[in-house]
Amino acid sequence: MVDSRGALAQDGRRAERLELRVPITPMQLPAVRAMAGDLAIRMDYDLDSVEDLRLAVDEACATLASVGLGDAPLTVVFETTRTGLHIEAWVPTAEGVDVPRDGFGWAVLATLVDAVEGRPATQDRVPGGDGSDSPVAVIAMDKYLPGQRPAELAGGAGQNLSVAR
Repeated sequence: MVDSRGALAQDGRRAERLELRVPITPMQLPAVRAMAGDLAIRMDYDLDSVEDLRLAVDEACATLASVGLGDAPLTVVFETTRTGLHIEAWVPTAEGVDVPRDGFGWAVLATLVDAVEGRPATQDRVPGGDGSDSPVAVIAMDKYLPGQRPAELAGGAGQNLSVAR
């Protein structure tokens, strides 16, 4: 589903949103990776950035698959703006489940995108949610186009990555 009627993006233009909902199976997750790559190519990212986005989406999906409830679907919302691509992926979880942010996978994910956040939330607080207070685990990522990275993120200030458990 594409929605171009959403709220104004940071740059004052309406962002376009694409929502993809797939079962968490090895056969479906490549479709999410392909969508990320296709959007990145259409937005004129360089080839290295396109591959970084594909890998980041793949890692985020694998991380969420490890905490999702049974056969609950994975929802991924891609939002394109003038400054870059914002991606929020989430899965329904049991109460109290958080996104694992330790280990090698998270460190890799954090190096592939400009900003990443993992957090618990509820369906009324995520794009594409059903409005209920059912718990979900969310990974949100930003990959900026060249020259569009906000000043507060330049140089990776404040990032402290550890793979220790």
